Amino acid sequence: MQYSTQRMVMYPHLNAAGILFGGMALSWLDEDAIIYAANLLDTNRIATVKMSEVIFKSAANIGDILISGVELVRIGRTSITVKCELRNKTTNNVIVQVDEVVIVALDYNKKPTVHKLAPQDDN
Repeated sequence: MQYSTQRMVMYPHLNAAGILFGGMALSWLDEDAIIYAANLLDTNRIATVKMSEVIFKSAANIGDILISGVELVRIGRTSITVKCELRNKTTNNVIVQVDEVVIVALDYNKKPTVHKLAPQDDN
């Protein structure tokens, strides 16, 4: 897994219980997955179309520095699938994990299109 982005948990990121809001964690993972895919596919004409089950494994607190990782899982004709996780940099505990994030390449009409890594037909 390639870890690249670091973020510090600050007050606006907290929920009513005083820990990292799950929606904020998912937003960060989605953004990092899109950046990873944009770099891999050499395009920013992409969109997230699916996130599989989201598993929150531990809490993150104010001041924690988190690192996010993304890993390529599968290559399709119009999409790629990646795995993402957010970890606490100090404790190395996984905060949240998503095993499948499907990102699709789009044409100028915002319709799925074949991307540069797509498997070639044998015809």
